[in-house]
Amino acid sequence: MGSFGGGNGFIGMIVAAIVFAIPAWKIVEKAGYRGAWALLVLVPLVNIIALWVFAFSKWPKERAST
Repeated sequence: MGSFGGGNGFIGMIVAAIVFAIPAWKIVEKAGYRGAWALLVLVPLVNIIALWVFAFSKWPKERAST
């Protein structure tokens, strides 16, 4: 069977989701947003758009300090 066949593909997707979502959650919280925004990392194409939005917008923590 191929590398994505059987139950191993599903387990691999879960592991990948954990590997990306947990650090993204922490980064988003440190920026001052709610951690749930990190779930956008798991949605194809939306994750790239969200990355650009977070990179170039004023973060809530930056707004609070000024």
